Amino acid sequence: RSGGSSLVVMAGPDGDEFPNPGVFLEVVPGRKIIFTDACTQAWEPSEKPFMTGVLTFEDEGEGKTRYIARVRHWSVADRQQHEAMGFHAGWGQCTDQL
Repeated sequence: RSGGSSLVVMAGPDGDEFPNPGVFLEVVPGRKIIFTDACTQAWEPSEKPFMTGVLTFEDEGEGKTRYIARVRHWSVADRQQHEAMGFHAGWGQCTDQL
């Protein structure tokens, strides 16, 4: 639900986990999810915000859904850091698991 707390846990290939708490900014069932780590679950500013994720879902018919993931970073340096961490491959693995 919009305003609810979010917890995205990324796992590295060696089993290390990287929790990313945040909040859901917008949830439209079956259509859109927007979440950010810019605020804590108490709506207080995060110590170091990193990203906002925008996930959209579109019915393609015949039981198929188009899934689009967009990420907005606070700075070019954050984006570059996320790419160096394997963002593209990692999100690709997530979608393969759906």
